[in-house]
Amino acid sequence: MTAPTGPLIGDDELAALEGDVQRALAAGRQAGLAVLGYGEITLVLGWPPDVPRVACKRLPPFPDAARASRYLEVIDGYLAALRAGGVDVVPTELHALPSATRDGRVIGWAVQPILDPATLGPAVLRRAPVAETHPMLEAIAAVTAAAVGPRTGIDAQLSNWAWDGGRLRYLDVTTPFAWDADDRLLLDLDTLVAALPAPMRAVTKRFVAGEVIRKYRRARDALLDLCGNLHKERLEAWVPAAVGAANAVLGPTDTPITAAEARRYYCGDARLWAFMLAARRADASWQRRVRRRPYPFLLPGRIRR
Repeated sequence: MTAPTGPLIGDDELAALEGDVQRALAAGRQAGLAVLGYGEITLVLGWPPDVPRVACKRLPPFPDAARASRYLEVIDGYLAALRAGGVDVVPTELHALPSATRDGRVIGWAVQPILDPATLGPAVLRRAPVAETHPMLEAIAAVTAAAVGPRTGIDAQLSNWAWDGGRLRYLDVTTPFAWDADDRLLLDLDTLVAALPAPMRAVTKRFVAGEVIRKYRRARDALLDLCGNLHKERLEAWVPAAVGAANAVLGPTDTPITAAEARRYYCGDARLWAFMLAARRADASWQRRVRRRPYPFLLPGRIRR
């Protein structure tokens, strides 16, 4: 597994964190957890909770150790491909631990060092006076265009990057956009959709396996996602700069991105994710109140869109 010199976290500490997660799931609230950030599917937790030194992202539970091992191996290969493509990935440890519920399932974790919050992409732009360009946006566009291709995609939205002293680093690695030489997606879609209500999984899997995943390996689509998601970050004033940075690296046959297109793209994307989160919350309520059992996933809090 890919890891920096020396472990970021020990298995005993990670087991303690998983115990905290299980208690939070049983209680139906996130008390006792140090939530560092919200994703669309899961949360990033800090450890130790009082003064976090590492950021820990919990993957959906795997049915067995073999399935977990395969998924983490795909992530590991994806990290290598990103680095080979010129992406400076934050040091990442991958762990698989038996579930604390002793049901045979295995929990995967991706662990990274805590970064200065001021270096995270949205914070950088919020501090900067709005201008026609920004070196971080130019760097994201250039790195994304160089890294993507038939076998590798990247989620280039701003919250996945850190910018420190001119150094651009990539954070989000737990959804490996990777394909083999026969154009087969290596990402385990069953794991990706496991957090959705059961009736939605098959349809979502077919949908996600198509354009939703494939767009991340096309430079124009990945950069359109970057531009559109600035609306989610309440950084609309920076959309023209992001559009300019994106268009500067697109190929001669690519249609230039426009600010209006980025806005339309984001509105559609926001509706999709809002619907999926609402469905998960309804499922959580049904599991707890009707079936009288804990909901097995951590849900993000309110997400402004």
